[in-house]
Amino acid sequence: MLKTTVSFKKEFNFELKGDFYPADEANKPVIVYIHGGGLFWGSREDLKAEQIEFYHEAGYNIFSIDYRLAPETKISEIRTDIESALSWLENKGANEFKYDPERIAVIGGSAGGYLALLSGLFNQKPKAIVSFYGYGDITGNWATKPSPHYQKMTAVPAELAKMLVSDQPISVGPIEKRYAIYMYARQSGNWIEQISGLHPVIFKDKLLQYCPAALANAEFPPTLLLHGTDDEDVPYEQSVVMQEKLQEAGVQSKLITIPGGKHVFDENWGNSDVQNAFKEVVQFLDQYL
Repeated sequence: MLKTTVSFKKEFNFELKGDFYPADEANKPVIVYIHGGGLFWGSREDLKAEQIEFYHEAGYNIFSIDYRLAPETKISEIRTDIESALSWLENKGANEFKYDPERIAVIGGSAGGYLALLSGLFNQKPKAIVSFYGYGDITGNWATKPSPHYQKMTAVPAELAKMLVSDQPISVGPIEKRYAIYMYARQSGNWIEQISGLHPVIFKDKLLQYCPAALANAEFPPTLLLHGTDDEDVPYEQSVVMQEKLQEAGVQSKLITIPGGKHVFDENWGNSDVQNAFKEVVQFLDQYL
């Protein structure tokens, strides 16, 4: 599958890369894909081949990006990485690839869905947002308290989690080496403090600036939310609340519910509900791009 890897942000101690998958025709829109991983693991290569092919057949370019990972980097800086990717596409990328820089959408799943929603608060916003089982509120009990789902798993010692944290910014994190950090954070209830550097009770007001559900207004881009009712990691209610907030703000939005859907339901490509959901994603993008 044809792709070109580019560097869209470089500073003295890190470099961020993105994989650009060109559409067959020129001047087509671009999908920016943001991977998930609890903000702790993952990379631009996590985008499934089936999804790349599906979006290509629909006539879309795809730009799958890396971003700096927590806890080494906090959400305030991770946010700037997503902004940098959008800025690169709008101002530089069109010199290298033949796409329409005026038609950019952001798609992400889980933590990537959260970052996709966060992009709706940027000064330079995408034209549309698609969030697969993302979240708009990082101040609620679901995020700031120990997770019952993860507490059922083997306990991760704090010492092990600390050993896995790097002393330098990283932007590619294999799940095999990083998942234990997330498990410990969710088991202990300090996930939000690790990704933000802020105690969620003491600094709740500061955390609200990273909560799309709290700050969404009429300028928020058209948004499509997809979530399974049996999501054990990110509660289905997160998308329900986000949809309610968007509707209150007068934003064009829709929530697609996957009955019985688990976390990362979209990886079950052969499921008819998943196929139908992706068809609606393309219909949504076609409408607003």
